[in-house]
Amino acid sequence: MRPPSISSRAVLAPRFLSPLSPVYLAARPLRDRAPMAFASVALVPSARLPGISAHGSLRSLPKNLSRSRVSTSVSVGSRASAAEDTLFLDYKPSCAFLFPGQGAQTVGMGVEAQSVPAAADLFKKANDVLGFNLLDVCTNGPKEMLDSTVISQPAIYVTSLAAVEVLRARDGGQDIIDSVDVTCGLSLGEYTALAFAGAFSFEDGLKLVKLRGEAMQDAADAASSAMVSVIGLDSEKVQLLCDAANEEVDEKDKVQIANFLCPGNYAVSGGLKGVEAVEAKAKSFKARMTVRLAVAGAFHTIFMEPAVSRLEAALAATEIRTPKIPVISNVDAQPHSDPDTIKKILARQVTSPVQWELTVKTLLSKGLKKSYELGPGKVIAGIVKRINKGADIENVGA
Repeated sequence: MRPPSISSRAVLAPRFLSPLSPVYLAARPLRDRAPMAFASVALVPSARLPGISAHGSLRSLPKNLSRSRVSTSVSVGSRASAAEDTLFLDYKPSCAFLFPGQGAQTVGMGVEAQSVPAAADLFKKANDVLGFNLLDVCTNGPKEMLDSTVISQPAIYVTSLAAVEVLRARDGGQDIIDSVDVTCGLSLGEYTALAFAGAFSFEDGLKLVKLRGEAMQDAADAASSAMVSVIGLDSEKVQLLCDAANEEVDEKDKVQIANFLCPGNYAVSGGLKGVEAVEAKAKSFKARMTVRLAVAGAFHTIFMEPAVSRLEAALAATEIRTPKIPVISNVDAQPHSDPDTIKKILARQVTSPVQWELTVKTLLSKGLKKSYELGPGKVIAGIVKRINKGADIENVGA
């Protein structure tokens, strides 16, 4: 069976070049290439996020941020849940598995996995859950179908976990897996990390990812929205750029920083007119460039609110266990051990800025020595190297 037909809004807009495209990257000399723009990812200067307390509860936003950031509720549960959520509070990372998010997909991924029975078996299991031949789309495309939100998210999830099995089959691979003491993933990749850490089964995680992609696509279809990566400015300057753009648009078109990826690369999400205003004003703020991201809509903002209730219902029906190792949340850059807290955070993740830069900096500051990127592409490795050129990270594909 082939996957269901995809609406026109679910594919890459032809007038926008994906910043991860080899054509885009190869067209410019290496020394002139800006940091990679990516659809799934944000650093506030402080170690604690504005508006989020140490335990994840919502606080009042500073005035200079509340003007343009769409407020999101990030309450993570009752006091009882908070008390049960301290297992990994003092974690000390040494070896990490990092999993990519949407945008890392490429036609041909999954081929290497077929030579490893345990990895190939994951694709067979995926077919049963999804109802179509995922491997065929991964290996043969077409690209427009693989790039769609509803296909790319489960494709990356399965291929990334297949990469774990590819590594396991190598000499010394099991020893590496046994040495991993922390994991995290970029947006979608957080689900992959939780599956690796044993918080839920492969099949349950895939069902959640499938629904997540569908719910995000539907939310994007319901409003005119977009994402743009701003290259060459620090996060404070990008915030001022958002403020300036928001002064010229209605409430429904306001924008916010949605993805804090790495120094000089922050994705802005919001209404289409607001995004266009950001693009028009970026040069006056001395941005090097802007790149419109080829995604369905304004991910990680209030525009994704319609997806939250569907995720909440699915998560409520899913058995989630305490992870075996710390899994760092995209929402607050902290590990969580209480299953109910994890469910609440996953539901709010789609409307909350992704704190990837803070996550990586925190891991490195806590003593992380070695990292592995598991899955398609080398996006994560590039990001980590831009945060710290001396970071030791290795790619494992499938």
